Amino acid sequence: MGNRVLAAMLFLGVGLGLAQEAQPDAESIVRRSLERDSMNASRLRDYTYTENQRTETLDNSGAVVKTVSTTLDVVNLYGRQYGRRIAKDGRPLAGKEKEKADEEFEKEVRKREMETPAERAKREAEHEKERAEARKFLQEIPAACYLKLAGAETIDGRPVWVIEATPRPDFHPTVKHAELLRKMRGKIWIDQTSYQWVRAEAEVLQPITFGGFLVKLDRGARMTFLQTRVNDEVWLPAKITARLDGRLLIKHFNVAAEVSYSGYRKFQVDSRVISGEEAPAAPR
Repeated sequence: MGNRVLAAMLFLGVGLGLAQEAQPDAESIVRRSLERDSMNASRLRDYTYTENQRTETLDNSGAVVKTVSTTLDVVNLYGRQYGRRIAKDGRPLAGKEKEKADEEFEKEVRKREMETPAERAKREAEHEKERAEARKFLQEIPAACYLKLAGAETIDGRPVWVIEATPRPDFHPTVKHAELLRKMRGKIWIDQTSYQWVRAEAEVLQPITFGGFLVKLDRGARMTFLQTRVNDEVWLPAKITARLDGRLLIKHFNVAAEVSYSGYRKFQVDSRVISGEEAPAAPR
């Protein structure tokens, strides 16, 4: 009996050792996910979609005192995306507001029509530089944070890893704005099959300033980012939310903001630019 118990304990110990060995490392998961994410930004340009921006102004108790929303139809216009206003506060634009939005759209169409190949190449290079800077910022996360595998969950039927990120006090940023990572903690839900970010949350731990102290974001501000799989080929934004408390110059603000994305449809090369009268109706 003693030998059997000993053998069972050894077998169990080996099994646990193998399980621990097979357990993925949080840092390697995050690094691999950041490599995969770089493909999504370029593929987003292949899609048109509806974008709804909603901002709620809150009082000191957190009650909503004002709500403003704008709905955009994001189209591919001569190789670049353009957000065309189609609704305000949940209602399709009409009258002078619609006329103004149509004029803005037609003006942008003419502007892009008149661009020379050199001008378009320069603008695209500027956009690519911005995207590259955003990627570099995210790629600082493994160096800026302690990463911990906190468990596994299921989101929309897909298994995900849950990874917690807390700032390293000895982190030295090497890219623009990466010092912000010292003042934030977060949590990332990463799809176990595609290594894509399904959800990410961030919380401000120390006050953050922007624009030479023109804007100050207080401790406790929270942001959430969600993605969804589209056409079984790419992961694209589904919703971004933010609860922000701070100051703009000397004026205090307390807002809850949300940007949601829906109606993704693949852009066709032969798609034509439609006039204001043909603009799609706002979602209800």
